[in-house]
Amino acid sequence: MFDTLIFGGGVSGMSCALVLGSAQNKSFATDKKIGIFTHQKTSALQEALFNNAYGIAAGKLGSELLTESVQHLSQTYPHIIQIPVEKALKIEGKFPEFIVTTNRNTYKTKTIVIGIGSANTFAIEGLMQYIEPHQKALPEKQRIQLKNSDHKVTDGIYVIGTLAGWRSQLAIAAGSGAAVATDILTLWNGGVQTHCHDSIR
Repeated sequence: MFDTLIFGGGVSGMSCALVLGSAQNKSFATDKKIGIFTHQKTSALQEALFNNAYGIAAGKLGSELLTESVQHLSQTYPHIIQIPVEKALKIEGKFPEFIVTTNRNTYKTKTIVIGIGSANTFAIEGLMQYIEPHQKALPEKQRIQLKNSDHKVTDGIYVIGTLAGWRSQLAIAAGSGAAVATDILTLWNGGVQTHCHDSIR
């Protein structure tokens, strides 16, 4: 049983995983099992070039960021389980016990975070009823989002990045994933508002 399972190894998903991973020494997070489907082939970063992203050197390729983020997560927070070649197909159940079926396996998890992009080819059974037109994309692109209130789709299910209705911008996607990570940390911490910073102090 996972405590949190993240769908998507792009910016928002990896950002969420990194923040959750950084809480590993907090008493309320030490025993939490976290997993992430790191499938990245359809990520918009595959064709991206960054000159305007805070903290990233000009000329950085998005494809490099994808590879480096997986390595960063693996080296810095190895307790997070990376699932690299599976795609979620179906979600069943309700909070606090969901069953996730992929093209290869079945998993149980208490909470789900979905950050797999806003293409209208979205086809995860159990979530189709939440689809609506993307509110911040050009109509001709036919993008979609999942209905949500502050990233929350329903109890135990969160959506991040462009699928949450945000614009396709690296800083926005990263912030969206981090925001949901702190919501989950708050949930784990008994409802006490929580965030997680690294510090040299």
